[in-house]
Amino acid sequence: MLTTLIFIAVLVAAVADWVAVAKGWRMIETLAKPATMVLLFGYLVQAGNQPSLPLICFGAGLIFSLLGDICILASRGGLPNRWFLPGLAAFLLAHVTYIIGLNTQLGNSISIWASGIGFLLALTTARVLKRVISGIREKGFQRLLVPVVTYAMVITIMLLSAFLTIYRVEWKAPAAGLVTLGAALFYFSDLILAWNMFVKPIRNGRLINMIAYHLGQIALITGVVIQFG
Repeated sequence: MLTTLIFIAVLVAAVADWVAVAKGWRMIETLAKPATMVLLFGYLVQAGNQPSLPLICFGAGLIFSLLGDICILASRGGLPNRWFLPGLAAFLLAHVTYIIGLNTQLGNSISIWASGIGFLLALTTARVLKRVISGIREKGFQRLLVPVVTYAMVITIMLLSAFLTIYRVEWKAPAAGLVTLGAALFYFSDLILAWNMFVKPIRNGRLINMIAYHLGQIALITGVVIQFG
């Protein structure tokens, strides 16, 4: 019962944040955005029952995501400032912990699938990154080139790790489906953020970014709870 109530609270906080972003209610957004991650962490702890390495990794990832959210909230005006790089670093660490958590049960993956999916993801990331890098250079943010490229590589590995759970017999089908969906939404949310910031503004870009981000995190954690809880 408590687990269900916490999950409902996660959804309520996320929706409150989406409405705040859509309406420009800065104060509510400042409260609702971090609250979503805090409640999602509480859901993971409550539903996870006994601690295990994957649950610990994803718990750490949520904490890093919370720190990243706080840094992004501190960054105003839509352009990178002194809070952008700390936020980027926090989310990079979140993806690193997710990668570890997703690969604690390696099993026997089909190498041809791993190679094919990896190639497609790398090609997609490279095409998007090319435009983002051009935008970064045009806006005079050369110092962000290495951090952004590094981040793009790490999130692509995270997405690949999630996709490969589908082909691992030790992963339950619902769990693998949810973590794959969650990772894809997380990847998409960052793509929207980068495009909106460095290439050209997207209509309702911030709102789309936040909806994809929260749904991605929720799907990832729900899948992990199903698999390891």
